[in-house]
This record gives sequence, C-alpha cells and structure tokens, in this order.
Amino acid sequence: MTGLFTSVAEFLSRPYMFIAFMIAVPALGGVLVWLLRRFGAARFIVSLIFALSNLFFAASVYYGGGVNTSAPFLRALQLSFITTEFSAMCLFAAAVLFLFVSAYSLSYFKAGHGGVFMLYYFISLAMVNGALASDNIGMMLFFWEGLLCTLFGILLIGNLNNPRTAIKALAISGTADLFMMLGIVATIQAAGTVSISEMSSLPVTKMGALGCVMMLLGALGKAGAMPFHSWIPNAASDAPTPFLAAFPGSFEKILGIYLITRIFTDMYDITPGSAISVFVSIVGAVTLFLGVGMALVQKDMKRLLSYHAISQVGYMILGIGTALPVGIVGGTYHMLNNILYKSGLFIVAGAIEKRTKTTDLHNFHGIGRKMPATTACFIIFGLSIAGLPGTNGFFSKELIFDAALETNIVFYILALVGAFMTAASFLKLGGAAFFGRLRTPDGIDENEIREVNAGMLTPMCALAVLCLAFGVYNTYPIDTLIGKSLKIEESFSGWPHSSTLVIISCAVLAAAVANHIYGTRHNGGALNAVDHIHYAPGLKQVYAVAEAGYLDPYRWFMGAVNVFSAACTWIERGVSWIYDKAVPGIVNGVGNALRQYSNGSLSRYLITALVGLLALIAIFIAAIR
Repeated sequence: MTGLFTSVAEFLSRPYMFIAFMIAVPALGGVLVWLLRRFGAARFIVSLIFALSNLFFAASVYYGGGVNTSAPFLRALQLSFITTEFSAMCLFAAAVLFLFVSAYSLSYFKAGHGGVFMLYYFISLAMVNGALASDNIGMMLFFWEGLLCTLFGILLIGNLNNPRTAIKALAISGTADLFMMLGIVATIQAAGTVSISEMSSLPVTKMGALGCVMMLLGALGKAGAMPFHSWIPNAASDAPTPFLAAFPGSFEKILGIYLITRIFTDMYDITPGSAISVFVSIVGAVTLFLGVGMALVQKDMKRLLSYHAISQVGYMILGIGTALPVGIVGGTYHMLNNILYKSGLFIVAGAIEKRTKTTDLHNFHGIGRKMPATTACFIIFGLSIAGLPGTNGFFSKELIFDAALETNIVFYILALVGAFMTAASFLKLGGAAFFGRLRTPDGIDENEIREVNAGMLTPMCALAVLCLAFGVYNTYPIDTLIGKSLKIEESFSGWPHSSTLVIISCAVLAAAVANHIYGTRHNGGALNAVDHIHYAPGLKQVYAVAEAGYLDPYRWFMGAVNVFSAACTWIERGVSWIYDKAVPGIVNGVGNALRQYSNGSLSRYLITALVGLLALIAIFIAAIR
C-alpha cells in the first residue's frame, strides 16, 4: 500500500497534476452534485465517489512522502505546491472530515434541496486543499480568500432577504483577511521571498514583527478566536446545521490552526515567554474563558455548540501560544480532537432538528429512549469535549494544562475554569435533551421521534469511534501524526506524566457534577441547572450586557461607522446649507442694501469714493511697512 501511495504522490508532483486532482476535481464534483440535486441516489453516489477519491489522494500525499511541484501560470506566476508532513497531515484530516460531513449533509437535505450548499462545500474543499499545500504565499492567500467567498455564499442561502449574518461574517472575516494581506506583504519584505518553504525562523523585529503579528491576526480570525467570533452564534440561527459542522466545526479550525502552528514552528523565531508568545496565549485564554461562559447559559442546542466552537479554539491557541513543545503538540492534538467531537456534536444537533423540527431545549425533553444511537454518540462526544479521563479530549487538554501552568498560572486557572463550565454546560444539555420524562414539541407526535437514517447515523458513529480510538490509543495521533509531522522528538503520548494535574482536573469535573446535581434540584430541572450561576449577583448584570450584544466588537465597529456616517451627513447638510441658503442670502442682502444706498445723491457717492481712497492708502502704508 505504501508503494501505491508513493506512486500517486509522485504522480501528483508532476506539473499541474495537484491542481487537476485536488483542486479542480473537487470543484467539478460540486458542479455534478448540484446538477444531480433532484436525483437522491445518484447525487449520493457521485458525492461519495468524489469524497473518497479526495481522501485517497490526501492519504497518498501524507503516506507517500508529500508533494513538491511547480508550474508556470500565464508566464508571470509560478504555481508552487510543497507539502510538509504537517500540511499533509492537515490535508488528510480535512479529507476525512469532508467525507463524513458530506455524507451527513446529503442525508440532511432532501432530494431537490441543498444543491447550492453542496456546490459551495465542494468548492470549499478545493480552497482548503490549495491553501494547505501552497508554497507560494500569495497563492495561499488566493485560496484563503476563496474560502471566505464560499462561506459568504452559503450564509446567503435562504437568507437573501435577511443577509445580516452573511454580511457580519464577511465584514469580520474580511477584516481578519485584510490583516493577513498586510502580514503577507510585510513577511515577503522581511524574508526576501514568496516561498513559504524558504521562510525559516525569521526574526520578529521591524518588518518581521509587523508581518508576524498581522499574519497571526488573520489566522486567529480564520480559526474563530475573539474578537473575530461573533458571527458564529448568529450562523447557528440562520445557517443549516451541515454548515456548522463543516465550517466552524472543521475547515476554518484546520486552516487557522495550521497557519498559527506554521508561524510558530517554521516561519518565525518565536520563543516561550516572548511578547508574541504571551500575546497569543492571552488571546487563547480569553477566547476559551469568555466563549464557554456564553455557552454555559444557552438554551438552544446549536447556539450552545457554536459558543463551544469558539471556546475550544481558545484551548488550541493557548497551547500553541506557549511556544512550548508540549503546548504545540497539545494544541494541535486538540484541533484534531475538536474536529471529531465538534463536528459530531453538530451532526447530533442536526439529527435532533430533523426529528423535532427545533433545537430549542425548551421545546423537547428526554428523547434519549427514542434515539438511542444518537444518544450514545452524544455521550461519547460530550465526555470527550468535557475531558473525562481516558477520552481524547482529556489527553489533549492535559497537555495544554501542562504548558499553561509552565507559562503562567493565570492561564492554567482560566483553562481549569473553562473545563468546569464546559462539563457543566454539557451536563445541562444532556440532561435536558436526552434524559428524563419524554416531552415532544407542539405538533410533533412522540411516534415521530425515532432514530435518523443510516446516512446521518453512519458519519456520527464513525466520528464517535474515532474519538474513542484517539483516546484509548493516543500514541498514533500524538507521536505519529503530530510529533513526527512537527519534528518534535519528545514523546507526550500515554498517560499524563503529572498525577497532580490529573487529580486537579478530576476534581474540577467532580465539582461540575456536584454543581449539576445542586442546580437541577434547586432550579427545577436540568435545563435550569446553571441558572444559579447565570443569575448570580454581579454575573447577572454581566450576562445581561453580553446577551444584549453590547460586548460584541462588531457592534462597536458598526456603532462607530454609524457615528461617522451621521457626522458626514451633518457636514454634507451644513455645506449644502452654506451654498444653497447662506451664500444666496448674503448676496441678496448685500444687493438689497446697495439698491437702497444707491438713491442718486451726489454727496453720498463722493463720500463713498473718499472712504475707499483712504482705505487703499491705509492698505498701501501697511504693506510697505
């Protein structure tokens, strides 16, 4: 099998072959799936063929030694694709997730629907492949921006008359991409080359400092870190659930974390404790803490998961931001774990939405006995994201905790508080949605609540199995996938080396369980299990301000734009008043005064001439002095 992969990788290294088979072919697949949107079986088969072929090519790139190819384009531009082991690993991860989410998406949308979404989704895969493999940093930006275009297009589906979320996503992500453009220009200037493979340990000084910071801001924005996050909860209300699994759940995390990791490990010379390291760690800690704080109080499943998508990226950024090998491995491992359980959780939400027609937790309760396989998958995903010992999320979080504590105890405390709130929110979600007495939404008979079809259930179960495998056998993802690809020789697999940190983490999870038991009894049910935190003195006011949107940076920006627009309108009206009313009024007034003055009196004319002459003499004397 290795020989086959090597042969395919060599084939893809020929001029234009990578472009043809990993960029053009996925885009062509999207067109075909769109054309077959009314033919359910044919649509599914064609989609599966293209997804599997992309997985085969991605596996060949990873296991076959990578791709190194270059070809001219219009004589002026050199198309260069060079994969490192890390970028090849990310290509492989994106291909696996694309296969699962595309299978789920086709089952989610009925025949005749979802064609435009699948078209954009396949084109997005082409953009991701191009961005991950591009060696020319300008071409990487092209594919990076292409993903923004498809994201905007998907958010407009069904929302042409109410495009607020699409515009918000475009404005926020576009701002981050503008930072990226500036960073790329500065980085090229600092490195003296457009080839990423030739950029190694650039000094973070002068132009290099500008390039490093701006590129990091662009990557943080793509990953969904604060303050570039606020469009994601809005998308939970306006976008179809497959979008949440595909973009905030996987594609954008892969691209953003990929670039942050390359900046820290390859492109720039960033050391632990440096200004850049501290800055990125702070962004990660703030993102994980505030994101999970908002997730804790949500009572709609998709909005709760969307805030967790923000929070979880904070853990990744915190780990990588420490610039310590244990943190970089932990953050990257958490990225792989997150795209497994987070995409799985969004698929679970889609399955529930399919049967109940809602994800509002007020409207249903105790559906676990009706959907046992979905419930089992949710339990695995929930335990993984909460970090129960033995799960994949536990091992990646422990590595991040280790790096955070070594860097600054404040980062470690914030990460622990985030772990507590994560566990508490999923205990609330599980208790409200799956357990207890069955209650269905109005208009939905309890017999209609049943397990979803195999097309939705299979990717859900496959992701749950991978979560278990990445926890039980973490040597493969930590040492083989991540450590080898990042050329980190130290092994961090197996059970965490610090028993003390494990005991503290277990105590935090036990506290979350105790909090859930107390909250359920005190507040009248699992759905209200964290209301005593939500409405605690002091926190109640903070949450009220946050839920009203007053802490949203996008709202601040739009407020500033509105103020600027009002000021411009006031100035324009003032200028118009001067020209339309003030000047004509003055002219008319002077004219009327002159007409009244000119009454034919010779003495008045002589006096006027004399006064004018004296004025001219005075001006002349003042000038010669």
